[in-house]
Amino acid sequence: MKKVLLITAILINAAVFAQVGPKIEFKDKDNTIDYGKVNKEDDNGVRSFEFTNTGDEPLIISNVQSTCGCTVPSKPTEPIAPGKTGKIEVKYNMNPGPIRKTITVETNAVNAEEGRVVLKIKGEVIAKPVENLLEKKTNSPMMQ
Repeated sequence: MKKVLLITAILINAAVFAQVGPKIEFKDKDNTIDYGKVNKEDDNGVRSFEFTNTGDEPLIISNVQSTCGCTVPSKPTEPIAPGKTGKIEVKYNMNPGPIRKTITVETNAVNAEEGRVVLKIKGEVIAKPVENLLEKKTNSPMMQ
């Protein structure tokens, strides 16, 4: 009888602690997108974090916010059904210099602590060198 009670208690605990509900899994390694070295003039700064709801209930993205105004995230407006994918777009303003920004995603996902997931972008924006036409003319072989 004790064995039956013990097995029943274990099964009930397993059922209670099993994660049922929506789950969010991002495609990018470490939830990070690396812009690499990009030219401000050649890149619009938009990147997408793709994710899948691997759970068994609709996933709701309730809020997405960045650590600063130079990075503007946008979230899906509709719930993501189980097995379906969605994306969170991020637009960086492409100011020259290093990129190190964090985006916090608030969800109803049961596999994220308090439903929060941290996304990161990194890289470096470089400005194209300005061509000095006057200098070009004075260094021209025709001028010598």
